Amino acid sequence: MTSVVTPPATVLVVDDEPAIHRFLAPVLEIEGYLVLRADTGQQALDLASERRPDVVVLDLGLPDIDGKDVLRQLRRWSGVPVVVLSARDREVEKIEALDLGADDFVNKPFGIGEFLARLRAALRHARPRDSDNPVIRVGRWEIDLARHRVSRDGEDVRLARKEFDLLAVLARHAGVVMTHRQLLTAIWGDEHVGDTQYLRVYIGQIRQKLGDDGDVRLIVTEPGIGYRFADTQ
Repeated sequence: MTSVVTPPATVLVVDDEPAIHRFLAPVLEIEGYLVLRADTGQQALDLASERRPDVVVLDLGLPDIDGKDVLRQLRRWSGVPVVVLSARDREVEKIEALDLGADDFVNKPFGIGEFLARLRAALRHARPRDSDNPVIRVGRWEIDLARHRVSRDGEDVRLARKEFDLLAVLARHAGVVMTHRQLLTAIWGDEHVGDTQYLRVYIGQIRQKLGDDGDVRLIVTEPGIGYRFADTQ
């Protein structure tokens, strides 16, 4: 009888405090996890893209990118479970992190038993890893959501931050009509839900930079409703 060996889950710990890594790494390894370490937000995003961890433990107070921005960028292309581990204990911080897609929030200082239980719970609720696809290819275009890179026929296309953010939201929902309100809220916030001119200007700039005018239309206008990214299937 052949037994099936389940590979150990990989935990990406993102924290700029060396003491946290010295404490958590051996505890997690004893529990049977493989541990990846990131000290900055950019390292975290790079490792999440390259190594595809099973769960991320994320501090909010990082030296280069705020943890909430790391979470926001990660959620553009990945559904990996994220457990926030932070000294920020204000309720508003917890609510914002959860609204951005965190699966749980653990305050520092913390008890290791509770932390491990929350980690196991996050892993149980994880969706299949194959459902994450940070690279989207349509015709002549390639969009790397994790690395913020866009290319056409292998040549890099330079987009401004908001332009890429808007393209990423559309690409993550390929084939689905995104309303003006949904897009404005996702990129500019609730206070700009009526500023449809923002969308017209930015969509026009994106189309111009991408050369989106050939046989394959990358971004389709749905008159009076919103926009739809070309179906990748």
